[in-house]
Amino acid sequence: MNLPIYQVDAFCAEPFSGNPAAVCPMDRWLDDITMQRIAMENNLAETAFFVKNGNDFDLRWFTPAVEVDLCGHATLASAHVLYTYLDYADDKIVFNTRSGRLEVKKKGEHYTMNFPVDTLERTDAVDNVFRDVDTSNCTTYKGKTDYILFFDSEEQVHNLQPDLRNIAELDARGLIATAKGDNVDFVYRFFGPQSGVDEDPATGSAQTSLVPLWAGILNKKHLSSIQLSKRRGFFESELEGDRVNISGRANTFLVGEIQF
Repeated sequence: MNLPIYQVDAFCAEPFSGNPAAVCPMDRWLDDITMQRIAMENNLAETAFFVKNGNDFDLRWFTPAVEVDLCGHATLASAHVLYTYLDYADDKIVFNTRSGRLEVKKKGEHYTMNFPVDTLERTDAVDNVFRDVDTSNCTTYKGKTDYILFFDSEEQVHNLQPDLRNIAELDARGLIATAKGDNVDFVYRFFGPQSGVDEDPATGSAQTSLVPLWAGILNKKHLSSIQLSKRRGFFESELEGDRVNISGRANTFLVGEIQF
């Protein structure tokens, strides 16, 4: 069987930045085991699969280890493939997902996704997740899937050394470390070894947790942010009631074909 595949850098500022995602358009669904094997073989943070459903598209996301409920960068990458290679011409794309209906619009070089905000609760601090850093005084939240820890500065977040073994034992998809940015509204890093991604380069879904929190702290709805991974991820976001508009650019790295 031959299956088209596109590798797209999402939330990038230039080639070789942002978060790489594989995108596989399909006429019909493959079985779950095969899709998981493809994602494992790709060995990227996410592989997205979508199938046309009327005027919409059904979309699913897989890490190398598991299927996930929500992925921002692979959604943006899927929209990029539709607009750039598959002659999609409408003003918005509707994806049906495990997290509900998600819309993506294109304006110039930017794609804007509309996602639901996360459900967040203050919680006790988590211990022993970073080497040589005491997190007992960190303000800590728990969302539907992730822990969020607030730190004092961008430099502190940049220098964090994760204890991936202990992070992997958390009852969560992953852990977000965040702080006020020096030149943007906020910065963050995302660690998800329990989901097969030790450190994610650019995590769009984390914006559903971070934007409502930082909007309240900074008293503003339009927010800029950088994910401080080695590749860097760049975001422009807007809080809109119980939804978040998440914008970024995308760049194609390769176009190919899977043969199996």
